[in-house]
Amino acid sequence: MLKRILIIVTLSGLCFYAHNQTYMVKKTTPGSIVVNGNDDDKAWAAANILSHFIYPWERTTAPLTSFSALWDGQWLYCLFTVKDDSINIYRIKNEKRETAASDRVEMFFKAADKMRPYYCLEMDAAGRVLDYSAEYYRKMHYEWGWPKEQLKVKTSLIKDGYILEAAISISSLTNLDLLKDNRLQAGIFRAECTGIINGRSNLKWISWIDPKSAEPDFHIPAAFGTLILE
Repeated sequence: MLKRILIIVTLSGLCFYAHNQTYMVKKTTPGSIVVNGNDDDKAWAAANILSHFIYPWERTTAPLTSFSALWDGQWLYCLFTVKDDSINIYRIKNEKRETAASDRVEMFFKAADKMRPYYCLEMDAAGRVLDYSAEYYRKMHYEWGWPKEQLKVKTSLIKDGYILEAAISISSLTNLDLLKDNRLQAGIFRAECTGIINGRSNLKWISWIDPKSAEPDFHIPAAFGTLILE
């Protein structure tokens, strides 16, 4: 009986950890990062590197994805380095909705588990941004856009993948009621596009958290962790 209790406690602890992942965002000095789609600013050397990304719904190991973040009081800087030997970018009219069919990284933000509303940034390897607000469950508002001049995104292609560098203003995160006591509830994801046929993409989903959902789904509270701004 005692052994069974210990097993239950251990499993409960694992689930708690999985749904309460945290990342510490170190502080940097203003002007130390220029968003240019590269990782050549010396300030990035001080950032924590998150590289534990998984395929929650696949039985294979996910390709390498790393995420780093810094902030300077005015901007939250995010750096993704993505290993991808076959970058697919869907482009017909070059509209923001085409991002959803391309290789991309994603950041979702919520103020509370009710997720009414929550906000999404899907950023592809070409630097295009699908920004939208949503309400649980999956009520998307694609006409919404991130506040003007409050988001910067640049990318560069590298030998075996791409780099995406973004800056999100602290004022926008505050005005959207997302940043509270220097904590930001966020989801950090990647969509790996393995091919595009007749305008339809074959996508595999990568996350820093296993949301424990039966079907692929990042639009649920369990897919979010916490960024803590130092």
